[in-house]
Amino acid sequence: MKPRTPLLAFALVAATLAVPPAQAQADTTVSVSVNARAGLESVGDASIGVNHAVWDAELGTNAVADLMKNAGVQAMRYPGGSYSDIYHWRDNTAPGGYVAPNTDFDHFMAGVQRAGSQAVVIANYGTGTPQEAADWVRYANVEKHYGVKYWEIGNELYGNGHYGSAWEADDHADKSPAAYAENVKQFAQAMKAVDPTVKIGAVLTTPGNWPDGIVAGGDAGTWNQVVLSIAGPSVDFVILHWYPGGSGAADALSKTAQVTDAVWLVRRQIDKYAHKDLGISLTEINAGYGQNTQPGALFAADAYASLVAAGVFTVDWWNVHNGIGTTSTVEGQPDYGDFGLLSSGGCNSDGSVCEPALNTPFAPYHALAMLSKFARPGDQLLRAAASDPLVKVHAARRANGDLAVLLVNEDPAAAKPVTLSYAGYSPAASAQVLSYGNGGTAITTTTGSATSVTLAPYSLTTLVLHPTGSTAGPARPGRPVASAVTATDATLTWTASAGTGLKYEIHRQNGAITEQWGETTATTFTAHNLRPGTRYTVNVIARDGSGRVSWASAPVIFQTGTPAGSSCAVTFADVNDWGNGYVGSIDITNTGTNPIDTWNLAFSWPTAWQQFSGGWNGTWSATGNSVLATNADFNKVIAPGATVNVGFVGGYSGPNVPPALFTLNGALCTTR
Repeated sequence: MKPRTPLLAFALVAATLAVPPAQAQADTTVSVSVNARAGLESVGDASIGVNHAVWDAELGTNAVADLMKNAGVQAMRYPGGSYSDIYHWRDNTAPGGYVAPNTDFDHFMAGVQRAGSQAVVIANYGTGTPQEAADWVRYANVEKHYGVKYWEIGNELYGNGHYGSAWEADDHADKSPAAYAENVKQFAQAMKAVDPTVKIGAVLTTPGNWPDGIVAGGDAGTWNQVVLSIAGPSVDFVILHWYPGGSGAADALSKTAQVTDAVWLVRRQIDKYAHKDLGISLTEINAGYGQNTQPGALFAADAYASLVAAGVFTVDWWNVHNGIGTTSTVEGQPDYGDFGLLSSGGCNSDGSVCEPALNTPFAPYHALAMLSKFARPGDQLLRAAASDPLVKVHAARRANGDLAVLLVNEDPAAAKPVTLSYAGYSPAASAQVLSYGNGGTAITTTTGSATSVTLAPYSLTTLVLHPTGSTAGPARPGRPVASAVTATDATLTWTASAGTGLKYEIHRQNGAITEQWGETTATTFTAHNLRPGTRYTVNVIARDGSGRVSWASAPVIFQTGTPAGSSCAVTFADVNDWGNGYVGSIDITNTGTNPIDTWNLAFSWPTAWQQFSGGWNGTWSATGNSVLATNADFNKVIAPGATVNVGFVGGYSGPNVPPALFTLNGALCTTR
């Protein structure tokens, strides 16, 4: 969700996560490691995006288009959040809302083309029809030859009142996820009949954000389960929005730690319910604190890089212009509570505080500009890590052999001396250094060292490195596919690199360190002795007879299961969820041949933002992320083949990853 114009306002619901105060000292050198063998996802041609809205009189103007071009913006979304579900493109109207002059589709596309960007268009689901959407596709791609590739079906339709909160227009009598999904199929069919090349997106909820996890009356499952099950085969990508909130700068900046788990859960939902490889987009995002100042910029840089590294193909900031909100001072800089990238030039209600001149860039604009200089389409992001939790680091390998390192110093007071080391890459001694600091009005460029740099407080820094010698090598192998995954084994298969006499190395990522599992001349490898209930990220690298190595393949991520045979089995279920907490049910079955007399069940929370709040049918305790339940008197004995049930209340303020492993009296149980 996000701030809207007053005509379509709603409350921002956001959970907060307590973060301990920073203890890092300015005189402590931070160690940063970059591993070129640990490949992540690659940058696409729509990765850095923004939102436009038809109530913005600056939409499509040359001044704004040029600013977007200068920032390297690759995608522009239109016609703007909740307005999308009341907007009619043909006559440029939004009944019940305001549409500024010269904001029609052609004006928007003129700005997109001038900026060298591409469009992401939201078809009107709430008050529109499949025919209206198909006509828009025909006008855009057949008549005008705009080549608009990405089309969303509606905006935040889970906010249509089905779960109690209603901010999104939806004239359909049935507002359930099943009705939305069935209608999405009709939209997709009508739009692809006009242009089969378009990509259609369906609205999902973001894990850990309302109404994720909630099953409304009469529904067969959560919004995501139902929409993916019905519409998944008919669409090409899914749509997430993320406004993580925060109780202050440190809390807001910590939210980027949730990205990996959120995207992982969405991929699991897609695999389970859609049975199809769907792209993931995040078409609205903004910072939870300091939207116009350095916290907003630091959040934007870290969030965009993290999301793209996880495989999100477009990340779109809300908004280009939004308007003045609650004003404050953040780390010595004026913050206007404005969710726009650029100043709207307005004043607050009593005229006591005014924004800078129209179209003046705010700090997050410069973060997007830094991102476009850090990682370009076709670059592969790499695993990197820092010894100081207040320094976030991302790395990208370029087709020409260069390597870029983005460093984010989240300490508002202390400079951070950094030393850098590289695995699988040999940089030349000098590097181009791009910097953006607190209160800055532009990115500065200097020359420095490839192995050391000092980060100013609250700053963004990018090092661009050149290799020593040739980086030529075999083509990188295809992304591995994991199959036959058990508790301890997994078989990986990949597409061969071009060439002969190649060997393939299999590397498991463990933070910024890679563990080589083995090598083979074949294109398949079975890993043994894996840990049950563990998530693995694996790359394959090709090596030729001269010792030259390829880039790392795109990664495969899989999770091992639990033993097929055990003396116990556990069935875990989320039986009642309300968006930031739930009732968990656990069935414990004795699968052995002897009675179990007296028992304790143990499991751990997978993340730091999950917690235990109380339980029943046993005595419960929790220490840190560990949870323990011991039997009550009435269920002390579990006969062979018998089942007892225990339950608990759990809370979460981020993606609610289910526990993977349960032990009964120390024995690892089969999870059903």
